[in-house]
Amino acid sequence: MTAKNTTELENELSEADDVKKFLDDNAENFRKFTLAEYLRRLLEEKNLSKAQVIRASELDATYAHHIFSGRKNPSREKILSLALAMGLMAKETDYLLYYAGHEKLYVRDEWDAVISFALENHKSVLQTNELLEELHLSPLIGR
Repeated sequence: MTAKNTTELENELSEADDVKKFLDDNAENFRKFTLAEYLRRLLEEKNLSKAQVIRASELDATYAHHIFSGRKNPSREKILSLALAMGLMAKETDYLLYYAGHEKLYVRDEWDAVISFALENHKSVLQTNELLEELHLSPLIGR
């Protein structure tokens, strides 16, 4: 049996009459990733190099390597810097935040709304920081 993508699982769940049967039928689709595993998966899916993402993230290179290796549990802001550097969309970023143990982006929060806008409009970390500062919000790096 092939793995189902998230949309397929969401559709199947919305049509399910019995959640236990849904869970049993899809047990192999509920694999839990560590943050490091999920980051590696994203690098592969997006055909990105770790070095390229680290440079674009504006994070300290050593610290970023520790994130990728699973030795550091980064702040939400650092995860968002990686998401911007990887060119993730807001929904992909929410998954990344989940695997890092952080809350997803919340559009009713001004700061989060700006980050969502930056993600959807493919802004860099530096461009996002400039936008945040222009709006008198704390920057992504150094928040």
